[in-house]
Amino acid sequence: MKTLETNRLILRSFKVTDLDDFYEYAKNPNVGPNAGWPPHASREDSRKILTSFIENGEVWAIVLKENNKVIGSLGIHRDQLRTATDVRMLGYVLSEDYWGRGLMTEAARAAIRYTFETMDISLLTVHHYSHNQRSRRVIEKLGFHYEGTLRHCSRIYDGTVHDTACYSMTREEWEKL
Repeated sequence: MKTLETNRLILRSFKVTDLDDFYEYAKNPNVGPNAGWPPHASREDSRKILTSFIENGEVWAIVLKENNKVIGSLGIHRDQLRTATDVRMLGYVLSEDYWGRGLMTEAARAAIRYTFETMDISLLTVHHYSHNQRSRRVIEKLGFHYEGTLRHCSRIYDGTVHDTACYSMTREEWEKL
């Protein structure tokens, strides 16, 4: 993945040396469950996922410039809710220590620009569980359009089932922003 830069952040491919920073935020019980995955129980759990990030090349490490610390991740993936081939889905997670500073909005804007400028897609989507209001606010700031909520949509790692709020942005809508 191409490295992207914003005022405060660098979005780059993950490296094996990012393990400690990745594990630090991924073990937090307030982080993973908001995205549907369990808090990492060990560095080995994080190592396995980090290896998949590196091999698949779909996920950027979000690095804070001021201290060169990995504080989250952002990926552009196939949207499992859609079968069209020219659609991608934005997914992201941020360390709780950095919530409320506008960092995810900043990172996502750079990724959205990159996606529409370099990938042949017509639609970018993003989802959040209905209870995750922080994510909803990021999505709205980015200019996505609310499509609706799929009720009883996602069973996560602990067996709970959540409603999923769905948003999208077309290439034309992005160009108008």
